[in-house]
Amino acid sequence: EFGAMASSTVGVGQTGRRNARLPPEVNRIVFVKNLPFSILPEDMYDIFGKYGAIHQIRLGNAKDTKGTAYVIFEDIFDAKNAVDHLNGFNIGGRYLICLYHQHAKMQKKGSDPGTANNTNK
Repeated sequence: EFGAMASSTVGVGQTGRRNARLPPEVNRIVFVKNLPFSILPEDMYDIFGKYGAIHQIRLGNAKDTKGTAYVIFEDIFDAKNAVDHLNGFNIGGRYLICLYHQHAKMQKKGSDPGTANNTNK
């Protein structure tokens, strides 16, 4: 009986959350800057995975992309929760900058994680 009550309560919360209106810039792809160069993919999954299921993480490894990453969540609400909690979070003496990926801006620059070779599909 308690298990049924708990699951129905969770269901109500999920429905309410799904109907929440999000700002237009919110999406599943989070762009992270100011990461320590020594951060490992496992660390990224540990930190960002607390906020929901992750589809993919792409860590920058080129000279001009080191210290950045794209974190792609399965769910838009999980991405919003991660940005809300991790923007300004201190890792290794560096404060993270978490932004929503803006497809139109990245297309002009030519570096879009959606169009790059994708090894996780």
